[in-house]
Amino acid sequence: MDGDTFARFGYLALLLLAVGGYALAEFRRRPGRALQQVMIWGFIFVGLVAGFGLWSDIRREVLTAQNIGEGGRIEVPIASDGHFYIVAELNGVGVRFAVDTGATDIVLSARDATRIGLDPAALSYFQRAQTANGTVETAPVTIDTLSLGGVSDRGVPAVVNRGDMDGSLLGMAYLARFSRLEMTPRLLVLER
Repeated sequence: MDGDTFARFGYLALLLLAVGGYALAEFRRRPGRALQQVMIWGFIFVGLVAGFGLWSDIRREVLTAQNIGEGGRIEVPIASDGHFYIVAELNGVGVRFAVDTGATDIVLSARDATRIGLDPAALSYFQRAQTANGTVETAPVTIDTLSLGGVSDRGVPAVVNRGDMDGSLLGMAYLARFSRLEMTPRLLVLER
């Protein structure tokens, strides 16, 4: 144990002794009030621990939420992992997409395909796609309705990836439907 570690332990021991001594004195004088204070501080501590533990999830959901403005303008802030994510409704079901300008098509994971009413096991995977992880088999499908930014499209072509995917991808075939696509280091702007 080096000198810095020893000093930290000494400081913590003195702090614990001071707080513990005060708490013991309060318990002897007014046990009901002291117990109430201990419980309040315990709830505060548990709340802080929970908040810190869930911060990455909260941040991802709150800070990366898309903003739909007037005229179908969609603003999407960059997520902490450096990607842009958009939630669109496919056949009435919300699906979270990673915006992928390197992907040609809308690429659905098997999980998202199932959620929107498709049966991945019954699809014909006769197409091939080149990805960063190699060649994957895909099956062409048609999405009945895709709604984003107050605009709904019908009969939207997509593919279902047979391989493992964490989520679905929104590729250029759909992004090209927008009259404006602007990507800055912190914001993605789409306009119809």
